[in-house]
Amino acid sequence: MKALVTGGDGGIGRALRARLEREGYAVESLDLTTGFDVSSPAAWEHVGRVDVACLNAGVLTGELTYENYRRAVRVNVDGVVLGVLRLMRVMEEGAIVVTASLAGLTATPPDPVYGLSKHALVGFVRSLAPRLEPVRLNAICPGYVDTSMVDAEREALASQDIPLLAPDHVADAMWRVVTAGGTGECWFVQPGRAPEPFRFPRLPGPRRPAS
Repeated sequence: MKALVTGGDGGIGRALRARLEREGYAVESLDLTTGFDVSSPAAWEHVGRVDVACLNAGVLTGELTYENYRRAVRVNVDGVVLGVLRLMRVMEEGAIVVTASLAGLTATPPDPVYGLSKHALVGFVRSLAPRLEPVRLNAICPGYVDTSMVDAEREALASQDIPLLAPDHVADAMWRVVTAGGTGECWFVQPGRAPEPFRFPRLPGPRRPAS
């Protein structure tokens, strides 16, 4: 059995790889540190069939500038869309799990472009999943995870008594999604809670004039 993890050398990525390896997968890490740019269509052309793909690479934005906006969209959004486009061509079955975020389910005033990118992933997963079957496409939406990405925010998070997720908790959630059998779901991942699919509210229907 084969798997791939983008951003596989980061904190969450390493945990995802370790969990898949424990389940018997040969795991390939696709990471910028080893020369793989998820935002490059040419790079994806060399990716072959896998049974499980974790599209996990992501960046924070920081200050709202055009350059930071473009970088976040290239990595967080293009890196997933390009990956799915390639995997659609080489996978006949299996599971694709996208690392989104709680920022894709709620407002994120400290980093609105990060929130934009993660909302895009949630919408993409929910909209595309029915067309990909029997390949299953889902997302995990973790809160703050104890990795180097939150180093600049640790003091502020601690002052607000916001607990951090262990990367292994995120990896366990990924595996629950892979084995659950659903598609088009976005699973929230929070400390002290079992991961579950987020229940999106129904849209209000149109009002028809009284006859």
